[in-house]
Amino acid sequence: MGTIGHLDPGVAVLSGTDHSTSVPMTATSPPEERVSIYPILSITFVGTLGFGIVLPFLVYLVTRLGGNALIYGIMGATYSVFQLIGAPILGRWSDRFGRKRILLVSQLGTLASWAIFLGALALPVTPMFSVDSPLLGAFTITVPLAVLFFARALDGITGGNVSVANALLADITPENERAANFGKMAVSSNLGFIAGPALAGVLGATALGEVPPVVAALLISAIASFMVAFMLYEPTRCVLTADPESTQSVRQLLGPGKKACFTIASKQMATSEILRLPSIPRLLTLHFLVFLAFNFFYIAFPVYAVSVLEWTLFETGVFFSVLSLMMVGVQGPVLSRVSKALSDRTLVVAGSAVLATSFVCFTSTNTVTLYVGAALVALGNGLMWPSLLAIISKASDSSVQGAVQGFAGSSGAIASIAGLLAGGLLFDTIQGGVFVLAAVVAGVVVLGALGIERRSA
Repeated sequence: MGTIGHLDPGVAVLSGTDHSTSVPMTATSPPEERVSIYPILSITFVGTLGFGIVLPFLVYLVTRLGGNALIYGIMGATYSVFQLIGAPILGRWSDRFGRKRILLVSQLGTLASWAIFLGALALPVTPMFSVDSPLLGAFTITVPLAVLFFARALDGITGGNVSVANALLADITPENERAANFGKMAVSSNLGFIAGPALAGVLGATALGEVPPVVAALLISAIASFMVAFMLYEPTRCVLTADPESTQSVRQLLGPGKKACFTIASKQMATSEILRLPSIPRLLTLHFLVFLAFNFFYIAFPVYAVSVLEWTLFETGVFFSVLSLMMVGVQGPVLSRVSKALSDRTLVVAGSAVLATSFVCFTSTNTVTLYVGAALVALGNGLMWPSLLAIISKASDSSVQGAVQGFAGSSGAIASIAGLLAGGLLFDTIQGGVFVLAAVVAGVVVLGALGIERRSA
C-alpha cells in the first residue's frame, strides 16, 4: 500500500501548552530551506526491492527446510509480531535522538537479518522436532528453519524504517504537499515490489537456487544503509543546552548574528497522553481497518485464483503486476493533481468508498470484472492511503511525530497478523465471502472518515 498540526520549520511557537517545561530549546531549519524528498523515496524503493526479491520463493524455501503452509504463515506473521513491539519504540527514539540515527539503526537491523538469512542457507537441514497433527498438519522444525525465524524476528524488531521515514517526510514537507509526497512514497514502494519479483525470477533460475536472490537482498540492504548514512538529509536543529531562562541561553537568542527560529521542546509524553491527542484514536483505528481489509484481500485472492478461478501462477502474477502498475499511476500523477483540488478528508472518504466497491468485484469469476475490480482497487487505494497518512502526520506535533507514526506501524502490524490468520481460516468456510467482509470493513472506514475533524484534514 505504501507509507503514513505539525509545526512548520522555522516558526517560533511554544510546543505543547500542557506539557511545556524549562528544558533545552530546539530549532529546525530556516523556512527558505527546501529539502529534496528523493533520498527518502530511493531508500523506500531499495528497501522494498530487497524484500520483493525474496518474497516469491520464501514459501518454497520454508517447505524445503521442513515447514508447511502453517509454518509459512507463522513466519510471515513473525515479522509483524516483532514490528508491533519495535515500531513504537523506534518512533519515540526518533523524536528524541533524530530520524536519521534511528533510521540507520533500523536499516542495519535489516542488513544483519539478511546476513543471518544467508547463513541459514549454508546450515545442514538437521531436524530439531517434528509434528504430525490433524489440526496443524505435518512439519519438521529444522535448524536452518529456526534461524530463519530468528532473522525475521530481528528484521521485525528493528522494522521501524517505514514509520521513521514517514515521520521524516512529514518533517520536511509543507502540509499542503503531504498527500502528494506520501503518494510518491507509495509509488516508490510499489515499484520495488514490481521490480523485486522480476529480479528474483532471473536470479533464482540459476543452479545456485535461493542463494543469489538472498545475496542480492543483502547487497541491496547494504546500499540502503549507505544511503541513510551518507545521502539522507535531516533538518538541522539548533540546540540550547542550557535552561532557556539562563544567561547563556539569553545571549544565544539575543546576541549578534543571524538567528534561527526556536521552539521550546515538549516534555516526553507518555503513551496514554499521545493516544489521547485529538483525532489520533480515530485515525489509528482507520489505519488498522484499512490494513485489515487489504490483508483479507491479499491472503484470499491468491487462494481464490488457484482453487476457484483455476489460474496458473503466471496468470496470478500478471494480475498483481497490472494491479501494482495501476497503483503507481494513481499514486503518482493522478494524486498529485487531485490533491490540489480536494481535501485529504474528501479523498479518504471517496477513496474508501471506491475501495469497498472494488472488493465486491472479486466475488465474480469473470476475468473482465476481476480486472475492473483491480482498477478500482488502484483508484481507491491510490486516493485514500496517502491522504490518510497525510492526515495522521498533520494531527500530531513534530515532537511526537515519530511516536505517532510508530503507533500507526503497530496498528498495521496487528491488522496484518489478524488478517493473515483470520483471512486464511475464513476462506476455508466462506470463500468469496472474504471479499464481501473486506468491503464491509472498507465501508466502516468511509463512515469513520466522515467524522475526521476538518482542522486535521
